Amino acid sequence: MEKVLEKIYSNYSGEERETLIRAYHYAEEAHSGQKRASGEAYFIHPCAVAQILMELGLDYATVAAAFLHDVIEDTPVTAEDIRKDFGEEILQLVSGVTKLDKIIFKSQEEEEAENFRKIFVAMAKDIRVIIIKLADRLHNMRSLNFLSKERQIKMAKETLDVYTPLAGRLGISQIKCELEDLCLKYLEPEAYEFLVQNIHEKLDQRRDFVDSVVKEIREILDESKIEGEVFGRPKHFYSIYKKMKAQNKTLDQIYDLTAVRVIVGTVDECYEVFGKIHKKWKPIPGRIKDYIATPKANMYQSLHTTVVTNFGQPFEIQIRTFEMHRIAEFGIAAHWKYKEKKSEDTMFTERLSWIREVLDWGGGLKDSKEFMESLKTELYSNELLVFTPKGKVISLPKDATPIDFAYAIHSEIGNRCVGARVNGKMVPLNSVLHTGDVAEIITSANSKGPSWDWLKIVKSSSARAKIKQFFKREMKDENIKLGKSMLDAEAKRRGYALTDILTEQSFAKVSEKFSFSNQDEMFASVGYGAITVNQVLYKLIDFYKKEIPKGPVYHGSHAPNDSNGVVVKGMNGLLTRFAGCCNPVPGDDIVGFVSRGRGVVIHRADCPNVKDLEKEEGRILPASWSDAAQEGRFVAGIVIKAKDQGVALSVLTSVVADMRLVITGVTSRFDKNKDAVIEANIRLNGKKDIDLLIKKIDSDERINEVYRTAGNT
Repeated sequence: MEKVLEKIYSNYSGEERETLIRAYHYAEEAHSGQKRASGEAYFIHPCAVAQILMELGLDYATVAAAFLHDVIEDTPVTAEDIRKDFGEEILQLVSGVTKLDKIIFKSQEEEEAENFRKIFVAMAKDIRVIIIKLADRLHNMRSLNFLSKERQIKMAKETLDVYTPLAGRLGISQIKCELEDLCLKYLEPEAYEFLVQNIHEKLDQRRDFVDSVVKEIREILDESKIEGEVFGRPKHFYSIYKKMKAQNKTLDQIYDLTAVRVIVGTVDECYEVFGKIHKKWKPIPGRIKDYIATPKANMYQSLHTTVVTNFGQPFEIQIRTFEMHRIAEFGIAAHWKYKEKKSEDTMFTERLSWIREVLDWGGGLKDSKEFMESLKTELYSNELLVFTPKGKVISLPKDATPIDFAYAIHSEIGNRCVGARVNGKMVPLNSVLHTGDVAEIITSANSKGPSWDWLKIVKSSSARAKIKQFFKREMKDENIKLGKSMLDAEAKRRGYALTDILTEQSFAKVSEKFSFSNQDEMFASVGYGAITVNQVLYKLIDFYKKEIPKGPVYHGSHAPNDSNGVVVKGMNGLLTRFAGCCNPVPGDDIVGFVSRGRGVVIHRADCPNVKDLEKEEGRILPASWSDAAQEGRFVAGIVIKAKDQGVALSVLTSVVADMRLVITGVTSRFDKNKDAVIEANIRLNGKKDIDLLIKKIDSDERINEVYRTAGNT
């Protein structure tokens, strides 16, 4: 701990130094008597976290917060005490980390998923919160050997899933590489020990070779009168392990255990050295990468090449400027370590832009688990670089499409997208883009927006979220009606009435999970696909069963004969239900079929299934509509075919709303010609309604075909 004090005195001065010394002693006293799992004084932990942050060059407020980051949670010290003694800025940093710690170790999957969302909220408010958390996690991983094996594996998995990719996206390679190696140690201990024992031996064997390469590159610098540094740096264990697994190679087959780094003064010198190295040694095709012209998503810049020496041994060379090297090592922390450099400010803003974008599209995801899966995709998948016609580089997930590209440029470009050119040629919107492609999006002011089937095409979480946001915003009324109809239909299929199970109390239970402000918002979310029907119904039915237990309930097509308005063989009171295959309505010719255990099933007389049923002698009964049939409401099924799924749904909901009918269920698919096929069940009063409905839908020139289900082709 004396080293920590020495570092404070050497790195800070004046009031900043005084504040850090006070924070040091404040935390030491607050944690007095507390022990870690190792048996050591607890105060060792905040000191280690503060030291990591000082090595990264963080400002005094962040380091002070590191000393204090556990006092509110683990000692009698209150938030007000911290505010009084250290001010609002340090309190906010301490509170941010404390809030994360309170939920970070919860075991339930849903709670862990919600934690990821909260991490990003904290990052957006102050990025230093997550840097403290990364340092905190690094020290905990360094001392993980004192915990049980179960906790070791759990923490290592969580670290590898979330914290290492976060450190990578923030560009802090020092923390990322050490975390990955520590995760490997506990998740794959045999592989880790093998690498520890064998890599050092191989590095010793190759030391003379690496030294000779370094010497020859230094000669290139001297001949070119370029000042710089050249050195070999062993790759960390986890990167070697991943390469062995991905390429199914043994350690003997991995030649680039060491990367040679060349650090020079300017970008021009980088390219000059790059060319002279290729003149001296032959580069391996496909292994040349220019991250200076096209930086990685975390703004990493460097030239990479793998060359083959005269002895036939390949090795990797990385060439960058001193400034690029500092950014590669310290990432976003370089904003504080080298804050006197104005060029860092733009870099800082660009590094944070993806966090704000995640929060933007993540706000539309009600389900925390969906947010977590989307977040992991976003953290891991930015490996495709595509150019706009003006040369701007857009980073996209693997196998991204022109639709992903359009939404990455701007939401409105995506919403108005009607076509795309890639490398000067027109391509389908579901085409796969490749690194280096030049893509151009064709838009139209007359476009009615994205299609529902785009959700099945896009690869990026942000594009998917923006498409859903469009439907949520632009089709709110239709979504409310559609969502309510879908819930109503599924509730009836399960033997419940939506009006019975959706009460103020049961809605409050649903809202606890999804944060709906009102029922219309819930209906709309179901309608545009943000959540599923079952996610809502499970909650409603569960509450209904617990709070309002009842006997069997019959609704709609499961009601007794006379309420259905059907007379079977001149008899009333029979249990009847309408067949789902043909959905007869008043005015249709009908027959009854005596089923086993389900009463009499009413079919349309022209239903294709009736011909098969007629073979079962005595089970087909004549049936007719009662005089009261016209006063009831019935369900009919229709099929709509169109080129575009969104168009078919829009026409359907518009006509149904105009006729004041109700959609009780909708399914969609694509036929072998990739045309959209919508099958919908509509609640109506009689056959005249279904005839008028079909006529109105068919009058829209964008609809290819519409007909009733069963008995039609």
